[in-house]
Amino acid sequence: MKFYKSYFKLRFISNLQYRASALAGISTQLFFGSIFIMVYLAFYESNSGVGPMKINELVSYLWLNQTFFSLIYMFYKDGEIFDMIKNGNVSYEIIRPKNLYFMWYFKIIAQRLSNVTLRGIPIILITIFLPKPYNLSMPLSITHFILFALSLFIGTLLMTSIITMYHIITLRTLDEKGITNIIAAIGDLLSGGVVPLPFFPLFLRKIANVLPFRYISDLAFRLYSGNIGINEGVYGILIQTIWFIIITIMGIFLMNRCVKKMTVQGG
Repeated sequence: MKFYKSYFKLRFISNLQYRASALAGISTQLFFGSIFIMVYLAFYESNSGVGPMKINELVSYLWLNQTFFSLIYMFYKDGEIFDMIKNGNVSYEIIRPKNLYFMWYFKIIAQRLSNVTLRGIPIILITIFLPKPYNLSMPLSITHFILFALSLFIGTLLMTSIITMYHIITLRTLDEKGITNIIAAIGDLLSGGVVPLPFFPLFLRKIANVLPFRYISDLAFRLYSGNIGINEGVYGILIQTIWFIIITIMGIFLMNRCVKKMTVQGG
């Protein structure tokens, strides 16, 4: 475990060097967050202020989506890992006396956390001081904030397990498109990344509640805003943890199978 901690730290620090990219990301997230909020406010005004979420809950949800965008983005793919698979250099990784699954896992999570560290803090500081109703509201209570932080932490682990699964599948398909893009598109929609889940039709909400994607971000963001109660939040975190364990075990199992039957490209 000491090796993986050092590997994570090395990747995290090296990714913090891309400050210009972070500045571009901050401006992009602020722009799109503002556009989304204006669209929803127009919808509420045309509907006499009635909607499935309160205005302050919705605005906080949208800003949190932008703040942690680089952390919850489902279409993320690590170019180094895919190049390694395609040119055959993955064989060098296999012969190392380390678990390939956990090496990829910690590499991916370090990349995502470094990005959100550079972008997230400035966005939060800016959006908190915006005028109402465009500002990021404070959590409903300390309990809601604690559950939000816990859910976001587990959701990050769950997201990384799903993203790692993309790369494992590529060991068999030798192509990072196809099935992985389909999973990413479905996951992005059902995690609330496109439209908050309370705005979904009832049948889609039922589907989203069964699948793991909702627990990547929707649960945490709605806990923060107070759209979800304490009891429902605790139950959701329990389901979230179970999904994380299931997908991680599936990933480790699939990695072991792929390594045993892998075709190495290159020459």
